[in-house]
Amino acid sequence: MSVLRIRRPGRLAAEAAALLIAAAVAFPLYWMVLSALKPAGEIQSTDPRPWTLSPSLDSFRRVLEQHDFGRYFLNSLVVAGTVVVASALVAFLAATAVTRFRFRFRTTLLIMFLIAQMVPVEALTIPLFFLMRDFGQLNTLGSLILPHLAFSLPFAIWMLRGFVKAVPDALEEAAYIDGASRTRFLWQILFPLVLPGLVATSVFSFISTWNDFLFAKSFLISDTSQSTLPMALLVFFKPDENDWGGIMAASTVMTVPVLVFFVLVQRRLVSGLGGAVKD
Repeated sequence: MSVLRIRRPGRLAAEAAALLIAAAVAFPLYWMVLSALKPAGEIQSTDPRPWTLSPSLDSFRRVLEQHDFGRYFLNSLVVAGTVVVASALVAFLAATAVTRFRFRFRTTLLIMFLIAQMVPVEALTIPLFFLMRDFGQLNTLGSLILPHLAFSLPFAIWMLRGFVKAVPDALEEAAYIDGASRTRFLWQILFPLVLPGLVATSVFSFISTWNDFLFAKSFLISDTSQSTLPMALLVFFKPDENDWGGIMAASTVMTVPVLVFFVLVQRRLVSGLGGAVKD
């Protein structure tokens, strides 16, 4: 009983701290949705209030009626989906190669993956612009897919390396004894075991690609039909007065797919992050 009495205040303090942190993290999302539901008069008021007694969907209506908004949404979905699938596939194969096989410069390659994560994206934007121009990829979705794929692979490979390494060699040997080929072991045995890690890396790839503005602004110069959702926000920024209701409503619409994707994979995400910590 004495031990329980000593631990209980500490547990309560930890739970209270967790609630405070969760509230601090959720408050910007709450304010974004609230601003999207407020009428124009309350948004422009000099006395902002954390509630509204007259919610309105006018801001969402302006966003959904915006020209080509559906195309922007589809473009973002294509770019993010392609990066997630391609990075997961390539990272799985690469992590298996650097973990299961011994070859020259293997350690050097892993160190290069870490170094690639340290380079800021802003420092590479201009070189990437000239590279995309030389390859004729400007004003195309490929100019967004390729850079995000390149930036997401080092983290995904390094993280999946721990999951592949955690699979015992005895399991692979048993599969070969039972007549399984290397390809069958790779896709029918190893792939399901590292699937939580693939989900965890896919979440990070999806969020970074979905919210990208820098590459979209730099590489999509003249063809607005290839724009993504972050670029659609620029429509509501006007020289005389910004449409903050439209900005917040568009930001809310952008956030919904991320939340849906997170809810769908949250269980595997938790197990995936747990596996990464174990390594």
